[in-house]
Amino acid sequence: MTVAVPPEVVSALRQARHVGVLTGAGVSAESGIPTFREALTGLWARYDPAELASPGGFARDPERVWRWYRERRMAIARAEPNPAHRALVDLEGRVDRFTLITQNIDALHARAGNRDVVELHGNITRVRCSVENVVVPDFEDGDAVPTCPACGACLRPDVVWFGELLPMTALERAWAAARDADFFLSVGTSNLVEPAASLPWIAARSGALVVVVNPSDEGQQHGPTIHHLAGPAGQVLPALLAAAWPDSAAETPRVDS
Repeated sequence: MTVAVPPEVVSALRQARHVGVLTGAGVSAESGIPTFREALTGLWARYDPAELASPGGFARDPERVWRWYRERRMAIARAEPNPAHRALVDLEGRVDRFTLITQNIDALHARAGNRDVVELHGNITRVRCSVENVVVPDFEDGDAVPTCPACGACLRPDVVWFGELLPMTALERAWAAARDADFFLSVGTSNLVEPAASLPWIAARSGALVVVVNPSDEGQQHGPTIHHLAGPAGQVLPALLAAAWPDSAAETPRVDS
């Protein structure tokens, strides 16, 4: 695949003071991680998603919800960061300020080497007390639902469930980055689900050059400062870095720029 990177995108990235990035499920999919609904196969296909990912579903059957998330954690643990993840690590090391915002819960950005990730939907590798909402760093990831060492309540995955609000601290950091960045990447997301969907367009209205990396631009906004690079993130991002910095170590196809 040949990725054509417009010269104005290359120039803006080289000169960027603050690069903001929003990643979605498309990045994780290239590491073989299915979306929540795609993972509802086999035994789990008969369940309403809300029974597996809502406070009410957890209250009714915490053991079932725990087993579901334990299976997902085990599958994610077998996955590896892909070239898109590694390109974002490379990019972080080349710019003055870098804010990585993700809708993914798999922690692959951190495993790849990104130092500070804003996790809008939480992190499946962490757990927190279901009553006190305090993250518990050490827990037994077995078949039984572990309990909080402080109060004895059930521990739950530290992710955002149906009916819950996104963590305000993470959301405020994301909004601030979108308003401050002068170059903003939207990668592997359709930008249809709010509030994360608005972040690239907030950045564009605030003066940033926005690059949307997605196989399709269906549903995406368009404008003079919004560029669309169609294709898999694992090919487009390394090509973008190679266009801006020919010494980039990212795996990349041939680039026309």
